Amino acid sequence: MASSASKFLSSPPTIQVIACPFSGGQKKGGVDGAPIALLAAGLIGQLEELEWKVSFNEPLAESFLSLKPEEDANIGKMINPRTVSKVCKEVGRLVGEATHAGHLPLTLGGDHSLAMGTVSGTLSKYPDACLIWIDAHADINTPLTTDSGNLHGCPVSFLMGLEGTDVAPFNEWVKPCLAPNKIVYIGLRDIDSGERKILKENKIKAFSMHEVDKYGIGKVVEMALDHVNPNRDLPIHLSYDVDALDPAVAPSTGTPVRGGLTFREGHYICESVCETGLLVALDIMEVNPSLEDPISVAQTVAVGCSLTRAALGETLL
Repeated sequence: MASSASKFLSSPPTIQVIACPFSGGQKKGGVDGAPIALLAAGLIGQLEELEWKVSFNEPLAESFLSLKPEEDANIGKMINPRTVSKVCKEVGRLVGEATHAGHLPLTLGGDHSLAMGTVSGTLSKYPDACLIWIDAHADINTPLTTDSGNLHGCPVSFLMGLEGTDVAPFNEWVKPCLAPNKIVYIGLRDIDSGERKILKENKIKAFSMHEVDKYGIGKVVEMALDHVNPNRDLPIHLSYDVDALDPAVAPSTGTPVRGGLTFREGHYICESVCETGLLVALDIMEVNPSLEDPISVAQTVAVGCSLTRAALGETLL
């Protein structure tokens, strides 16, 4: 229930839904259909049943979300850099407005490049907030280390201001705002060699599926919180890529990797973060309703909704 809402929020506890049907940070179409699919599944009503006040504006316009190919040539390896920058900047503005109003922004992606904007927006209000990143991938490649050029694999590096990220058009608005000790990963299992080096050099805490197997999800979440929020007094931004879940649980996502979180492990993370009373922003990313068969799509959309509810107060009892 909304009684479990963050102590940082104004009253009445209000969710600001930011729907961003954006796919420009990667090559597979369809992820732009996720926000509408999640909303069509009744997400707003589900949140209202949890006693939240929900504010919702229309999704970002399709005309805003793309440029003509000739207007957005690659910059180095980066694909669609101007489009990604433009959209993420706007999402950052919307998230910032929500947080400054004392609301909890719920950003429905779209691909995970959007976190460049969502996290920037959150930290504009809560500079001491910590980031819990749930994902099969570290998304910490830089424009120098990326092989694919897909910017959904790079948002964390831009937020940290790592070498190679001080490039136009991103350096016009993305400021290094995330310290290496303020992020923790859970669920990693597909990490590029360049990312592995970045994680080690910056001493970034990450709990891969190996640690989940070894310690169990309860201990992993406790250790993760101990690292970024030891006194349980800092705001939390939870950025959740559904590909953290095993493909048997969430099959309709663009970069599925076998051996992921179970249904209950994935939801336990959300429930535990909610229990802290410190959540100030939530991202649900990378549901792709155009992939797989209709049953798999419905299953993945339902999981996206249930993860959201779990993070925002739904309990088993």
